[in-house]
Amino acid sequence: MRSIRFLLAFLILAIPAVAFGQIGIRVAIGPPALPLYDQPDCPGDGYLWTPGYWAYDDSISDYYWVPGTWVEPPEAGFLWTPGYWGWADGGFLFNDGYWGPTVGFYGGINYGYGYWGGGYGGGRWDHGHFFYNSSVNNLHGGDFHNTYNERISVGIDSHVSFNGGNGGVEARPTREQETTAGQRHTPAVAAQTQHAAAARSNPEQRAGVNHGKPAVTATSRPGEVANHGEAGARNAAEPARAGAEAHDTRTPVHPNDLAPISRPAAVNSGNAKADTKYEQQQDKLISKQTQERQQLQAKQDSEHKQNARASSPKLEQKHQQQTQQMAQRHTAQQQQLQSRAPQAHSSGAAPRK
Repeated sequence: MRSIRFLLAFLILAIPAVAFGQIGIRVAIGPPALPLYDQPDCPGDGYLWTPGYWAYDDSISDYYWVPGTWVEPPEAGFLWTPGYWGWADGGFLFNDGYWGPTVGFYGGINYGYGYWGGGYGGGRWDHGHFFYNSSVNNLHGGDFHNTYNERISVGIDSHVSFNGGNGGVEARPTREQETTAGQRHTPAVAAQTQHAAAARSNPEQRAGVNHGKPAVTATSRPGEVANHGEAGARNAAEPARAGAEAHDTRTPVHPNDLAPISRPAAVNSGNAKADTKYEQQQDKLISKQTQERQQLQAKQDSEHKQNARASSPKLEQKHQQQTQQMAQRHTAQQQQLQSRAPQAHSSGAAPRK
């Protein structure tokens, strides 16, 4: 595979009511075409479709496919605006997707299944309940009564995965979409960030390996890509590990060496409002910690490139210490939040009003 030149660009994405940091990677070569795939069954009422996309792994200089999947929105009334790659300042930059009351601009990319490039025709909210357009959604997985059938215009049937540049989609945001950009937005929920991390860790999802045809293109639920290919990778590595321990006991040196952040089991205290608030706090913490991992990884990668002796034990020791300190801090934050989880009332006591 041809080597891909890239530059690190630090961006701050300011969104009303929700402000969060973002590290952008400017890539010289655009992502591959969008692969063809069938949408899996919707797992249940309340799940919304989020299309698959090509993400970029700076550590290996390669794109990897994040499968499309069904996701529960952070709150009723919110829709997903997909992220997209766009040409700017001599390179391709990724614009993160987000949740909001309306679907905004996503580069004019035809992601399919309701995301035809200029809006969303896969469903709509009505009095706090989501109604699915059965003409574009796979609803064979359950008994859905909240449906309607409406054909939507899909425009040009293109599989181009980026906006602008040589061969990219030529689309610009409308005045309405520009207005949408000023609305209250919420970043990807924890299930989505973990889903992307699982795709990144699966070599079969990399463009350099699959040549534009990922092993897993779509899943019914977030994270299912993690198990695919795991057995094959383990069997391939077995000869080289003969006589070695079955588990890797090496101390993590970089954030990418850490296991994905696990989400605690859902609570059911009997107080739906308190349980929902706690789940939102969990999502916010996991999203924040995921971003901190990415920021530290980018910083360490930059130090490797700038330092002529990047592989020296001294630099690796420094990175190992940084990673361990961050991991310990994150564990403490998770434990502190879990200690405040809503508790079910005992059978003999009446709940407070």
